[in-house]
Parts: sequence; structure tokens; C-alpha cells
Amino acid sequence: MHVWLFDEVDAIGGARFDDGVGGDNEVPPTMLGIVNQLDGFDARGDIKVLMATNRPDTLDPALLRPGRLDCKVEYGLPDMESRTQIFKIRTRIMNCERYIRFELLARLGPNSTGANIRTVCKGWTICNTSNKEDEN
Repeated sequence: MHVWLFDEVDAIGGARFDDGVGGDNEVPPTMLGIVNQLDGFDARGDIKVLMATNRPDTLDPALLRPGRLDCKVEYGLPDMESRTQIFKIRTRIMNCERYIRFELLARLGPNSTGANIRTVCKGWTICNTSNKEDEN
């Protein structure tokens, strides 16, 4: 069996839009190549295609047409308990104060993804490093 994984497929398979000039916008060559390859696979073949994105709303419908993908699996946003755990995991190697209320931080970001929380934690690291350099 062969597995093809396209991570962040929204970067190459974003939906076309009407620019008001008329006619369809040019289909990006990369996406056109992927669609052509998907159409050439035998449904009973030994090739499985996985596509991952955190922006399914931006994908071109041509990628999602029946027969191109075997199934669609969606993972929703993390709940408050999961966001709390993500904060704890992302900060465990950081030099943090013991009194940080991760539950409160998780509550402040109800629509946050794991990637959003990771970015926040990286920002803390950068700010903390900058502040220590300023003190010296």
C-alpha cells in the first residue's frame, strides 16, 4: 500500500474566487496536478491519499468531489479541558511561575486551536528571553 499525505493542503488547494473581471481564475498548477492524479487512481487500488488542513472552509470544491477522497475525518476545536492540557504540555519545559492558572487561560480562548496555544507559548518564551536580556 502507498500513502500520500498532503499537509496544509489549503496552501495549494484554496478555493477559486470571482475577481469581477470575468471568467474563472487560473487554477494553480499544483492543485491541477493533484486533481488529475486523484482522478487516475483505481478506487480499489493500493494508494490512499490523506489531506490535512485546519482551514477546510477554504478548500476548492474540486478537491472534495466524490470519488477523489475515500472519506473525510474532522477534528473539532479542543474543549476547555483539552486547551488546559495543551497549555500545560507546551509550558512544561519553560521556566514558568507556579501560580499560572492554565484553566483561566484556556477559558479566555474558546475558539483556540492547539496551534494557536503553541504560538502563544512561543510568544511567552520570546518575551521572557527579551525581558531577561534587558535586565542584564
